[in-house]
Amino acid sequence: MRKIFVDSGSSIKIDELEKYNVELIPLKILIGNKEYLDDGIDLPIDKFYELLASEKEFPKTSLPQLDSVEKRVKEYTDNGDEVIIITISSKISGTYNSFKLLFEDNKNVLVVDSMCAVGGIRLLVDMINRNSDKSFDELTKLIDEFIPHIQIMAIPETLHNLQKGGRLSKTEWLIGSILQIKPTIGFKDGRVRVLAKNRGLKKAMKDVVSKLNELDCDPNYDIIASYTYNKKNVMDLIDMTDEKYKSQIRVFDNLDPAVACHWGPNAFGFIFVSKK
Repeated sequence: MRKIFVDSGSSIKIDELEKYNVELIPLKILIGNKEYLDDGIDLPIDKFYELLASEKEFPKTSLPQLDSVEKRVKEYTDNGDEVIIITISSKISGTYNSFKLLFEDNKNVLVVDSMCAVGGIRLLVDMINRNSDKSFDELTKLIDEFIPHIQIMAIPETLHNLQKGGRLSKTEWLIGSILQIKPTIGFKDGRVRVLAKNRGLKKAMKDVVSKLNELDCDPNYDIIASYTYNKKNVMDLIDMTDEKYKSQIRVFDNLDPAVACHWGPNAFGFIFVSKK
């Protein structure tokens, strides 16, 4: 038997665990002077946005409870089962390195650096579940080949959160705000990057939609419609999308706090697998 663990940077919700055949490792998030578990129970998304609006300090995320995870994993491996742990990118979190060190002597545990977050991890889990018969060595090769094809493209409504979270400089934030720049953000080499800059929301949306064609979106995987707090913007994006892709948009994801704090409220975008 094989079990998959994901951290809450995957944005997989409690009620989706059975669908994806995973167990959840909640990250911890500090807002003000109080620490919460980012599991959708301890910190529901609506409560998170209320706290975000009322606090002056930007939220901070920290490592999950390592001893608890070690105990849960050991229960499986002591029975001879294999465990795969998929973490948010090691470039933005220390979770991967912590688990890699924690389980380095356990040959029944494979720790995977997703090099991405949120829906990208969902797509990676989907690929791994489709190849459940493969050995760890075979899976490692497939994972290394698959990750570069994960495309995360999101449009934040405001640059405020990106600047406060250290993803934009004050100069970029000021110029972008004055010129009404709408950047497309995503992951590149495991880090959150500005992938494109457009004047105005409609141009930014057209840019994201065009990437489905330009990068040759793989029809064998879902297109994930991601958003923070409000679905309106992502529904408008879907309306602009070519009909041949709409049937692939089967998953809607209101992002968990660990990532939503950087995107800010009313951000939205697509996450998909490209063939190129």
